[in-house]
Amino acid sequence: METVIAADFNIRWGAPVFVRIGNGLRERIDGPKAALEALLHRWPSQSQPEYGAAKRKCADAIIHHGSVELARRTFIHAAVAAKVLS
Repeated sequence: METVIAADFNIRWGAPVFVRIGNGLRERIDGPKAALEALLHRWPSQSQPEYGAAKRKCADAIIHHGSVELARRTFIHAAVAAKVLS
């Protein structure tokens, strides 16, 4: 039997988070989808515990198993740890 998982890729945070990844340009992250894309494809340090926590919380928020604002706070902690918060 197949299981269908509902996901909402368009959810947004109450306030954006700004980061500087790679080229140093300031980038606006509006929600867990954009945060997860940044974490998976452009993040400078994937060995920190904050990185794994942010990935999990952002994915949870997208599939409605977690709080969107908790995902935002966890992403901010990961950005601080990776020194990319702008």
